[in-house]
Amino acid sequence: MTTARTATEWQLRETAPELRERYLRDGDWNDDTLTAWVRDALVRNAHLELRVWSDTRPSRQSIGEIGEQSHALAAGLAARGVEQGDLVAFQLPNCAEAAVVFNACMLLGVVVIPVVHFYGPKELGYILRTTPPKALITADRFGTRDFLAGLEELRPTLPPIDTIAIVDFGDESHRPEGTMGFTDLLALGTPREAANVDPDTPSVIGYTSGTTADPKGVIHTHRTLCAEMRQMIWMSAAGGPMAETGGRPNLVGAPVGHAIGMQGGLLSPLLRDQSVHLIDVWNPERVLDAMVEADVTSGSGATYFLTSLLDHPKCTPRHHQLIGTVGMGGSPVPAAVADRAESLGIKLTRSYGSTELPSTTGSPYDAPREQRNHTDGPALPGVDVRMLDDDERDVPDGTPGEIWARGPELFVAYTDPSLTKSAMTPDGWYMTGDIGVRDEHGAITITDRKKDIIIRGGENISAAEIEELMLRMPGIAEVAVVAAPDERMGEHACAFVRLQPGGSVPGLPAVREHLNEAGLAKQKWPEEVRPIDAFPRTPSGKIQKFVLRDRLRRGG
Repeated sequence: MTTARTATEWQLRETAPELRERYLRDGDWNDDTLTAWVRDALVRNAHLELRVWSDTRPSRQSIGEIGEQSHALAAGLAARGVEQGDLVAFQLPNCAEAAVVFNACMLLGVVVIPVVHFYGPKELGYILRTTPPKALITADRFGTRDFLAGLEELRPTLPPIDTIAIVDFGDESHRPEGTMGFTDLLALGTPREAANVDPDTPSVIGYTSGTTADPKGVIHTHRTLCAEMRQMIWMSAAGGPMAETGGRPNLVGAPVGHAIGMQGGLLSPLLRDQSVHLIDVWNPERVLDAMVEADVTSGSGATYFLTSLLDHPKCTPRHHQLIGTVGMGGSPVPAAVADRAESLGIKLTRSYGSTELPSTTGSPYDAPREQRNHTDGPALPGVDVRMLDDDERDVPDGTPGEIWARGPELFVAYTDPSLTKSAMTPDGWYMTGDIGVRDEHGAITITDRKKDIIIRGGENISAAEIEELMLRMPGIAEVAVVAAPDERMGEHACAFVRLQPGGSVPGLPAVREHLNEAGLAKQKWPEEVRPIDAFPRTPSGKIQKFVLRDRLRRGG
C-alpha cells in the first residue's frame, strides 16, 4: 500500500525553450504564484464579502474573516505535519469552508486536490489511491449524500491519511474514530507568513473524466494557472473583450471541486476585487431572487445554468438585464439557446477549453453575432491551434480536423505518465481529441470528438466507465454509450444496447439501480436506453459511435 505523495514525485513535462522565452517576453508568464496572489487579495479585499446562497446552510462573511480562517487552517495543517509540496484533498459542496480550504492550501504552498462533491466512493477511492494526500477535508453529509459512510467503506482500501477533518453539516456524533472536526483543526496552530513558492511547482491536481474508466489527474503549476487566471481576468475586466455588464459579481453554481467552479467561483472574483457569491444547490428560483437582491449576474458556464433561468416563470426582463452578457462553455451550446438569449437582449458568446488547457478559444462580445453564437471562437491570445487529419497533416480551413493546441496555461502532466505520453507530442502540442472546423476568420467550431466522453452540464462523463458497469447486467451482449443532444444540459448519456439471445432491454430504473449499487455518481447515469440489433462498425469491427451520435442529432 502506497503512502502520501509529494509534488516532487511527478514527471512534469518541460516547456520548449523557445516557447518559454516567448511566454516570458509576451507577459503570459512571470514569477507570480497563486500563493502570493491569494495572500495579497485576502488583505486587499477584506472589506468585501463571501456569501453562500443556500436553503439549508446560508453563510455571509467578510473576506477579512475568510482570510483569518484561511491563515488559521494553514497553521493547523502545518501543526499536523503538512509541509510545502504535500498533497491536500478536499471534497466539499459550495460553502465558505471550501474557500477557506483552497486559500489555506495556497498560503501553505501545498498541492490542492479538489474533488467534485457528487463523486461517489468509486471515483473518490480511485483519486485517493492514485494521489494519496497527507490530509483530507470532507463533509459529514450533504443533502442525501452520506460522505462519511462512503469514506468508511473505502478506508480499508486506502493508503493511510494522516489528517481527516470533517466539516459538520449534520450531527457531530456521526464523526468516525480517527477523524477530527474542521473547527478543531483551525485552532491547532499559530498563523505564520505565507510560503515562498517556486512558480514552476505544482499547485492544483484537477481530476477530469475522459476516455478511460477512471478520472484523469491533471497537474497544473502556479505558472500555468496564473497564466490562465491572467487570461480570465483580462477577458472579463471592465473594458475587456468579454467584460460583464456593469462588472457585477457572478453567482456561481458550478461545483468548486471542478476546474470551472474553482476558477470562476473562488479565484476569479477574489483576484478581480469582487465579492464572492456561491450557491450550493442550483435552484433557479433561488438564483433569480439572489440576482435582484444582491445585484449580481449569473447563468455563465454550461448551457444548463442559463436555460434553467430563462425557463423559469419568475425570470423577467429585469433578470435579462442583470445577465446582460453571458459566456458559455464547458458543454455544447445549441444554436436555439444562443438565438433565444439574443432575442431577450442577452449577448452570448461561446468558448472552448478543457481542464488541460482551460482557455483555448473564445470570441469577444463585439465580434459578429454569427461568430459569437454559432462558433467557439478563434484561438485566444498566446494560444496556438492546429487542425490535423488522421495522418497528422494540417488541413485547410473548412475541413474537419483534430484540434492540437498549446499555450501558457497548458497543464504540465497527468498523474499517469502513460496518459501524458499519449496526449502530448514531443514538441509540446496537446492532442485534444476534439474535432473542429476553422473558418476563414480563424473561428473554430467543435463538430465531434475522438475522445469518448459526454459533457453533461459542464461535467465530463466517461462512456467507457458506464459501458463497463452496464455489461455486468444480465442479458446485455454489448453496450455503446454516446452523447445525446439535450437542450438544458447540453448533452446527456444515451446507452445503445445489443442483447444476448433471449435477453430483454433493461428499463432506466433497473440500469440506475445497478449503477447506484456499483457506486457510480448519479450525474453519470444514462438518461436513455435504446435497443439496437446490430451496431455500425469499422472494417476492423470497432463500433462507429459517430454514426450513433449523428442518428441522435437527427432525431432517429
